[in-house]
Amino acid sequence: MSRQVATRFFQLNLSRPSQRLISCTNFLRSSQQAELKDPWPLPHSPKHMESTTSPADSPPPPRLERYNETTERMRARLVYQSRKRGMLENDLLLSTFAGEKLGSMDREELAEFDRLMDEPDWDIYYWATEKKVPPERWQNSPLLEKLRAHSCSE
Repeated sequence: MSRQVATRFFQLNLSRPSQRLISCTNFLRSSQQAELKDPWPLPHSPKHMESTTSPADSPPPPRLERYNETTERMRARLVYQSRKRGMLENDLLLSTFAGEKLGSMDREELAEFDRLMDEPDWDIYYWATEKKVPPERWQNSPLLEKLRAHSCSE
């Protein structure tokens, strides 16, 4: 609803019941004509996918080097990071994936999962659900294929 329509509604004299009914009718009619914009478009809608798209030529996110991190500590950190993404869809997708797969991954696969976790949330989600094509650096990733298979499973 536009600010003008809301202001007009509240400025009307609403002291008499008949005036109130006419004012409400006028308000509804004018608010239907006003352009209503959703500030939070639904995931998978074209508007949302357009607004959350990272440029195809964007470089990979900078790495935070963790020196002397043991494999078990890395695994524990990745499990935690997969649960606390800030986006419920990825929290569910990545935490269940981590619970099933991280225990059997070697150091190299854990490092690849760590690099994936550095990517933007919506990109990971759309790549895993195959709504967007991943950039070249993730095109032939066996880890992303496993994540895609996991996102399709029941």
